[in-house]
Amino acid sequence: MDKRVFSASAPGKVNLHLGVGEVRADGYHDLVSVFHAVDRREVVRLLPTGEFTEGPVVEAMETRFFVDQPDEDIDGPDNLAWRAVEAVAEQIRTENTESDGATLALPKVRIEVDKHVFVAGGMAGGSADAAAALVAANALMGEYAEPVADLHPLAATLGADVPFSLMGGTALGTGRGDELVEMLSRGQLHWVFVNPKVGISTPGAFSLLDDLRFNNASVVPHLNTSELSQALTSGDAQRVAAALHNDLEAPAVTMRPQLARLLTVGNEAGLRAVVSGSGPTVAVLCSDEDHARWVAEHLLEEFPGYEIFVAAGPDQGATLL
Repeated sequence: MDKRVFSASAPGKVNLHLGVGEVRADGYHDLVSVFHAVDRREVVRLLPTGEFTEGPVVEAMETRFFVDQPDEDIDGPDNLAWRAVEAVAEQIRTENTESDGATLALPKVRIEVDKHVFVAGGMAGGSADAAAALVAANALMGEYAEPVADLHPLAATLGADVPFSLMGGTALGTGRGDELVEMLSRGQLHWVFVNPKVGISTPGAFSLLDDLRFNNASVVPHLNTSELSQALTSGDAQRVAAALHNDLEAPAVTMRPQLARLLTVGNEAGLRAVVSGSGPTVAVLCSDEDHARWVAEHLLEEFPGYEIFVAAGPDQGATLL
């Protein structure tokens, strides 16, 4: 029986810029996003059971929560990590046809996830799980057949944020956000992430943004990232703070008005506070690590029921452990 464990980790992210364009024919919005990976990482382990199968390879899944656990059970076939493992198995079978035409038998596995990124918080924790699972599954299945040479196309089929979770660093994302180009970034950025524990529907946020634009001509897409690009190459956190932007912040605050006070206090304590992705997480950029720790303590006092952690970026993408 194979007793080895195949483990990988992948980073959470914050959007330094999120510009939302028009709705496309496929129902998605055109995005111009600057992703920034932070060193708050998800860990995925694959444990072979010793059995082989020509069918689905995932036998079970268990998540350990180092953040607040959601009410619903997330350990099922719809979980992105589960889907990622099955996607790798399917792709490897497609690329490695048996000489007699039979389906390739691959090892059954159990998935274990250590969840350190807020659940449904706008930090792509689920996408990080998927990216780590892709890397771990490719290493495991690659013991029995030729592994997948390029995981990025597979990542894009799982979700728009998964390719960046695989890539890491700082990157410009266009299209659905999955067409990526690496961006130059000097130095480290230090962050405080705050989860106010209120749900925000991502489709709902996009839909409300469309409504806000229809009713207010001044609510326009912000698709130019040149100021942010220059700030990132300068290595000056103050300049980066001034260039941060998120088109989804307005609908997020409209949907969850308590975010307004959190943003105000975050802006007073840190260099700049912004909603991460579609929310509800708020990211506060700080001048250095000591400042970040002070801001975190200050916000814990102001918002005692909220989840708060400190992280820094850019960090590397999904990697084997």
